[in-house]
Amino acid sequence: MKPTLLVLAAGMGSRYGGLKQVDPVGPGGETLLDYSIYDAVRAGYGKVVFVIRRDFAGVFKEKVGDKVSRVIETDYVFQEMEDATGGFQPPPERKKPWGTAHAVLAARKAIKEPFAVINADDYYGPSSFEIMERYLLEHPGEGEYAMIGFRLENTLSENGTVSRGICEHDEEMFLTHIEEHTAIEKVPGGARSILPGGTTREFKGTEVVSMNFWGFQPDVFEKTERLFRRFLAEKGEDPKAEFFIPLAIDWMIREGAARVRILPTEETWFGVTYPEDKETARRGILDKIAVGVYPARLWP
Repeated sequence: MKPTLLVLAAGMGSRYGGLKQVDPVGPGGETLLDYSIYDAVRAGYGKVVFVIRRDFAGVFKEKVGDKVSRVIETDYVFQEMEDATGGFQPPPERKKPWGTAHAVLAARKAIKEPFAVINADDYYGPSSFEIMERYLLEHPGEGEYAMIGFRLENTLSENGTVSRGICEHDEEMFLTHIEEHTAIEKVPGGARSILPGGTTREFKGTEVVSMNFWGFQPDVFEKTERLFRRFLAEKGEDPKAEFFIPLAIDWMIREGAARVRILPTEETWFGVTYPEDKETARRGILDKIAVGVYPARLWP
């Protein structure tokens, strides 16, 4: 059985200022997502499922889906605010769905096999897809999950703050705790997280972080849906509350419902969090082409 790739592409890209998921960075008009899917196909994934919003389904299929559907089975699901809420009524001020773990739930009817989860606007590198594909096939048990672990210093933007999940682990590299930091910036000698209230926390840069590259078995859907109901009961009245994947995973670990192996990678991230990041991403892709990682034109 080949694993599936689940791509979270429903976000607007508020800090970037547009539909960054379809913004070209490659010499043939390729997006960062094109390179992720190319890497996934080479690594042996059998299907890709996109989580998108209905209001940009047409442009997304035109810019991305129609190309990749020629080389891999392709499906689409929609992240909508009322999905999986069990009738919960959000506050009137709520204007968007509930975050990345809620986006994963949107695919619960489309995926029946082991699957990896990635963001649409991040570059993860070929080896990340290979490492995850092997793990998913070699560890098929329920509750046996995985996460690609990056070094924090390899995931920072020169142009502003980024969101990262700071990880703690045991001696066997199983995740013991993950904490979402939504405003981490690069500073001399490491990184700094700007916390609510204006306080800060310093990091060396060698810490393991999550870039939202997860590996799951299908049983994760039932567990996540149960935890989503808990989240709504506790925080649903907050119009800005987010049900992040790290929050759901942290709850599962504490309850003994899952264990998550950290799979370290030395790949260097780049992405398009800010408009200024596009040039960095473009140069990064050209460097990869120059050393033969990718062809000059990705798709036939």
